[in-house]
Amino acid sequence: MEIRKQTFTIIAFLTFLFISLHSCKKDGASAVSLPVVQAYLYGGQAITVKLYQQKSLTDTAKYGSPIIGQQLSISDGSNTISLSETAKGVYTYADTTFLAAGKTYTLSFQYLGKTVSAQTVMPQKTQLFATQHSTVNYVYGSAPDIKPDTLNKFTWDNPDSLGHVIVFNNLDGNNFPLAGRGGFGQQSNAFEYDTEGKSVFYVVSNSFPYYGNYQVTLLSANKEYIDLLKSNTIGANSQNLLNTPTNVVNGIGIFTALQADTLSFIVYNR
Repeated sequence: MEIRKQTFTIIAFLTFLFISLHSCKKDGASAVSLPVVQAYLYGGQAITVKLYQQKSLTDTAKYGSPIIGQQLSISDGSNTISLSETAKGVYTYADTTFLAAGKTYTLSFQYLGKTVSAQTVMPQKTQLFATQHSTVNYVYGSAPDIKPDTLNKFTWDNPDSLGHVIVFNNLDGNNFPLAGRGGFGQQSNAFEYDTEGKSVFYVVSNSFPYYGNYQVTLLSANKEYIDLLKSNTIGANSQNLLNTPTNVVNGIGIFTALQADTLSFIVYNR
């Protein structure tokens, strides 16, 4: 699978998830000057770490101001690399051979007199990701006794019940509801589900909102990312912003590693 070509789509969706939880701070005495860290490491790809300041709840900007001029390093336990600031608040490292499955990576930098750090493990890439059907036809029935149909089944090898997230991205760029599926709150072309350590995911007609051509990506994900996903599902508000999951010491945000495999899946509306 050509994962590299799909990475930008997945990162865009992860960014949407991230900013909905970590961009804001409470005003007043409870506000803290912690940097916001955003980093998703993909095995065999270049590294990008983004740093932002927190912003107030009344700020309508998508992000806080970028944090510039920092000296970031990442260690794999044996080697330590330094990142370069290639845009304001964006720190990168281009050597794609540095990230490898099974290694533990530690991010570190100094900010306002404190050491900001975070750690993650690069998971193994999932094997044998497969779809039962490459295309399915959704036939709408209005009778009250009609039960939801299983449209498709995705499977993969997961003997140790490791964490995975499955992401559906509608490549048509349109939100055309399946017949009779009006009222769905889904507003994004992409949506994701925690597979809860299983090795199978069923696409069921009453929980799948749109028809179209989908890129389906299975992410081998660590606990810090799944915790963030669950927190987003529950919903953040002004009362729980400071309790949003983070694995960053002396900061907030996420520093995590992911492996991905991708399939195609088309839902026709009949």
